[in-house]
Amino acid sequence: MNTNKLPLVSVIISAYNHENYIQDTIKSIISQTYEKIELIIIDDGSIDSTFEKILEMENICKERFTNIIFQKQQNQGIGATSNKLINLSQGKYIFCIASDDLAKSEAIYEEVSFLEKHSDYALVVGDNEIIDQNNIVCYWDKERNIIYDKNLANYQTFADFLKIKKLGNNFGRYLYLYRGNHIPNGYLVRKSIYDKAGLYNVNAPLEDWFMNLQISKYSKFKYLDKILFSYRWHPQNTIKQNKKINDMFKLTLQYENILLSNIDFKDYDKDLFNCFMFGKLTKRFIIIPNIFELRRYRKNSVKMSVLHFWGIDFILNKKFLQIG
Repeated sequence: MNTNKLPLVSVIISAYNHENYIQDTIKSIISQTYEKIELIIIDDGSIDSTFEKILEMENICKERFTNIIFQKQQNQGIGATSNKLINLSQGKYIFCIASDDLAKSEAIYEEVSFLEKHSDYALVVGDNEIIDQNNIVCYWDKERNIIYDKNLANYQTFADFLKIKKLGNNFGRYLYLYRGNHIPNGYLVRKSIYDKAGLYNVNAPLEDWFMNLQISKYSKFKYLDKILFSYRWHPQNTIKQNKKINDMFKLTLQYENILLSNIDFKDYDKDLFNCFMFGKLTKRFIIIPNIFELRRYRKNSVKMSVLHFWGIDFILNKKFLQIG
């Protein structure tokens, strides 16, 4: 294969206190069947030996990759570190992976192949199997506790939990992403989309979800129905802290609503315009600027509750205000 003709892929890793996993993560990138890769890792202030483990693999990484950048900094958080990683990257595409997860060997090849053929898409991702602390494939019960009997599992993969197949062509649509992040891990992004969508908001605590919302305003997302990634589930997973996650969800949504209140709809996907127009229609009955703020008031009266659910149903099922 002539690597000169291949687009460069920048694999970016924000590493933090994953001394037991980071080398396996790096090895999964070394094993990629796609050849033209640069690897950029920033240790975001780990207090364990994560950075030392990274440096142990420096020589083999120099042999495998087109370019490598390994840095350590004082802790700045995932958002700020992700922005720095993106700015350091030189690739046409960016592959994002956490410092404790694993990519299947064909992941980057499969995702690059799709984006190269579909210029109207900005992000592509496959399904995630779930692995435990020992890299053993496992499953979730209904509370997302680890079990090892596939026949007893409520969710066999991350896509099962996210109910991605039910979304169909609505995967990655703004209206559906607004309700919660349904994008699995291990996605490939067209770097040029950041020129439109901007970089990560360092104040939005659910930075991946907030970034996906911004990208969905400009381009399409694709889900590949195949396992391309191993998502590690262990006691330290932030997502398991339910109350904290709910608070982070609300705060992230606040930042998104601020953007919506100042938006120029002609520059965005029609989903946002539909939401705005529904807000205009409801002003005949109540003074609420848009559909999202209606949620604050829906408990005030039966009429508002009916309006809320009627409007959401019509928008999500595209039964009103069809914009060509």
